[in-house]
Amino acid sequence: MTIPGGIRVRIGLALAAIVALALGTAYLIVIPSLEQRLVQARLDELEKPARRAASHFPRDHVKWQPTVEFLATRANARVVAFDELSKNPPALVTYADSRHLRSSDVEKDSIALRALVSGRIERGRLRPASDIGDVAVPFTTGDQAGVLLYQTNLSDSLSTVRLVQRRFLLATGFALVLAFALGLFAAGTLAHRLRRLETAAERIAGGDFEVPVVDRGDDEIGQLAAAFDRMRVQLAQLDNARKEFVANASHELRTPLFSLSGFLELLTDEELDEPTRRGFLTTMQSQVERLTNLSADLLDLSRVDAGQLRLARDAVDLTELVRDLVAEFEPVAGSAHELDTDLDEDVWCLADEERVFQVARALVANALVHTPKGTQVVVRARRSGDRAQLAVEDTGPGIDPAQQGAVFERFYRVEGGVASGSGLGLAIAKELARLMGGSVRLESRPGRTIFTLDLPGEGARERQPAAAAFSRENDASTIRS
Repeated sequence: MTIPGGIRVRIGLALAAIVALALGTAYLIVIPSLEQRLVQARLDELEKPARRAASHFPRDHVKWQPTVEFLATRANARVVAFDELSKNPPALVTYADSRHLRSSDVEKDSIALRALVSGRIERGRLRPASDIGDVAVPFTTGDQAGVLLYQTNLSDSLSTVRLVQRRFLLATGFALVLAFALGLFAAGTLAHRLRRLETAAERIAGGDFEVPVVDRGDDEIGQLAAAFDRMRVQLAQLDNARKEFVANASHELRTPLFSLSGFLELLTDEELDEPTRRGFLTTMQSQVERLTNLSADLLDLSRVDAGQLRLARDAVDLTELVRDLVAEFEPVAGSAHELDTDLDEDVWCLADEERVFQVARALVANALVHTPKGTQVVVRARRSGDRAQLAVEDTGPGIDPAQQGAVFERFYRVEGGVASGSGLGLAIAKELARLMGGSVRLESRPGRTIFTLDLPGEGARERQPAAAAFSRENDASTIRS
């Protein structure tokens, strides 16, 4: 069932219910205990004179009436003397009553009958909620048994309990009203803070990341507001990255497309000679390859972002992989760069072999493209503890420390470097390494730059023929940094 008034009324009612439960529990503990103690105290007052009177009660029935009247005056209670009427069933007959009532109902007094049967002093209230209390003491008159009953009205003793009870109930009612009012006030304050968070969440959901989420409380709502603000900052960063990504991707796609469009228009000119036409076709083919590589890079990034990139987890021989890698890039390096290797034997890692080659290709291509002619590039495979590492080191001018933290960002190109590729190679390499349980690190200073691919190590083993036959063609999946 929906309670009108929202969280304010619910918290107010909850607080009132807690107060009611606490006070109700206190009532059940205090009031009955107080009432019981007052009743027992009054009965204790009657038991002592009743016990003494029974032990000295006259045998002569003629003296019973004046005796009970005297005892009643001293005890401030009704005193009744019974004689046994029968044993089975137990029955009593009234011989003397301080109130001269001699009513038949007192002869059926349950406490007096219990005293007759048990032969011991019995005491208590006639009924659980009755204001009449009895102390019954058995006695003997010759061969006849009797019971001396002290009966008192407990109203005076219980008047204090009734007063406490009324005031307790009155205080409970006031406490419930106060608790409900305080609950409404406190809940209103909390609701106001929550509504501000709701407004901030709607603002963030609408794409407005400028206004910070502020709550000065140091409680859970304040912590929630701080979490909201951290989310706002992260979403703003992601939104900016998305916009930059779309803008950069559009720019990267537009350039080769415009180039292809221009060459197609030129090819429609029938006056072109054959060598010029072949030159145009060669240039167009390179632009198509550029588009193909860019689309492959964008597809890899989209799969990584969506968590849909599936990687194998096999044993990969990094030593053999580096040999194949260098053999592939030797024609590219040519005489412009000195491409060497520094290999440990049996360097195995646990990763996806195709993706490891993809990352390694990006690192080597990056070193060859962004260093001047005559630069030495060394590709190393080595083991470091339980890790396997593939490092690409060059002797180029290095990367400015201010730019080193950004080289793994998407579409980033080092200032002053050679503009080549899409600027996605190192970004993809970093993500692939992370997905394989590793990382890509950069160390750079003038004259020495090292990119290191660090992967989980795997014990040395004989390479399977299927792995040796793996083909690493420089196809559309090649990363260009």
